[in-house]
Amino acid sequence: MRAYRHLTTAALLVALITPAIAADAISGDVKKIDEANGKITLHHGPAKSLGMDEAMTMVYRVKDAAMLKGLKTGDKVKFEAQEDASGYTVTKIEKGK
Repeated sequence: MRAYRHLTTAALLVALITPAIAADAISGDVKKIDEANGKITLHHGPAKSLGMDEAMTMVYRVKDAAMLKGLKTGDKVKFEAQEDASGYTVTKIEKGK
């Protein structure tokens, strides 16, 4: 019975955490790509995970310039980003559907 209780608790924690992780993805449109400098300009809606309550267009650094391969101006994307001392950095990006 004790193992079952721990399994149930673990399943509940996963169920609670999973939507929070998925909510971090931000939808946007690619406006400009600067592969040489590892930057991308994105127009996106509110980004609650970054404390941004309004839509805006911003230049982001990318964690790895290879992330920009296959993207082009006008692509719809979903991305995750984080803020650090030097600004905002895209940590994950994929083409939207």
